[in-house]
Amino acid sequence: MQRGTFQLMKSVNKSIILNKVRTAEPISRAQIAKETKLTPPTVSSIVKELLEEGIIRESSLGESQGGRKPTMLHINLDAFYVIGVDAGPQRVTSILTDLAGNIIHRADKELFTPITNEQFMGVLKDTISETIEASNREKREMVGIGVAMHGVVNVETGTSLIAPNLNLKNIPIKEELEKEFELDVKVENDARAMALGESWFGGHGSASMVAVNIGHGVGAGLVINEKLYHGDRDIAGEIGHMTIDLHGPTCTCGNTGCLQAFVSGPAIAARAQKEGLTGEDIAKLAKSGDQEATSLLEETGKLIGIGLVNLIHLVNPEKIVLGGGVMKSEKFILPAIKETISARGLTQDAKETNVSVTKLGDHATLLGAVALLLVELFDPVG
Repeated sequence: MQRGTFQLMKSVNKSIILNKVRTAEPISRAQIAKETKLTPPTVSSIVKELLEEGIIRESSLGESQGGRKPTMLHINLDAFYVIGVDAGPQRVTSILTDLAGNIIHRADKELFTPITNEQFMGVLKDTISETIEASNREKREMVGIGVAMHGVVNVETGTSLIAPNLNLKNIPIKEELEKEFELDVKVENDARAMALGESWFGGHGSASMVAVNIGHGVGAGLVINEKLYHGDRDIAGEIGHMTIDLHGPTCTCGNTGCLQAFVSGPAIAARAQKEGLTGEDIAKLAKSGDQEATSLLEETGKLIGIGLVNLIHLVNPEKIVLGGGVMKSEKFILPAIKETISARGLTQDAKETNVSVTKLGDHATLLGAVALLLVELFDPVG
């Protein structure tokens, strides 16, 4: 625990209690004191504050341990709401959820290129405004706005440094949205947001995990002890720009032979060499029994597997979770991924790394954006 002022310590203790209620509810004050090592008077005082703020609630009495029956505590899921946004590269989607991630309202707007920074921010603001207005909730009930943005993000300033698929740079997302909505705003790379969403809502319970988003682009997020790893300059997780063939096709980043240039949705369609077909078209053909399409998706799985083997040997995560539009062809791609990892893993443990497809579906990144604010609420100092 970091040292700080009395006010910070109060905040830390409040967070510890709030998170304990979230993860162990229903729970009594005595149980909280025992499990957090905080004194009973401290717990009672902070619980009183949290009840007054409405973020926790009391329920019927629990089981007696010899004395009078204790009153149990729960998170009041309807006390506050969070806005989560998945921004780009083809559309902006915004949701409003309660503290458990239950979606109350969703809004979508298409992005059309070429687009300027100002036009992009206009779409972003319009989508969020629609979400707030349609939800019939007051802004004072909202914790804030989490934005999952593709490309390279400066997390501290909330700036999109490079959005390659939109050909945009230096978009001041946090600054503009906080000015517009007067709410706290957190901005994160979309793949890292997805990883946090998996860690928070996916029920994995892993000490270390990697989430890989394979869609229009390819990115990864690494979670260690429920904390996102950003690297020295916020580019950790750019697995899509790992070179797997020096003489391969040109990637959107300008380099040649990137993993993304082989396995993203547009790359799959390009490799099919069938004019006018998208990655989704290839998936439909494979499901209808087209052998050429099936072989193409299996080859894609092998290529993804090579990228994941490199990731496993570098990071050695307990679990890898895959998401994004390409993984909707899980039936054809996942077996090839696992076979490649099994064949190329350095050790038996590496060969048996747990690899699965997200159970959060299309909401994985959106819920990750929501989790950006929930982390601030329940665990603000890390």
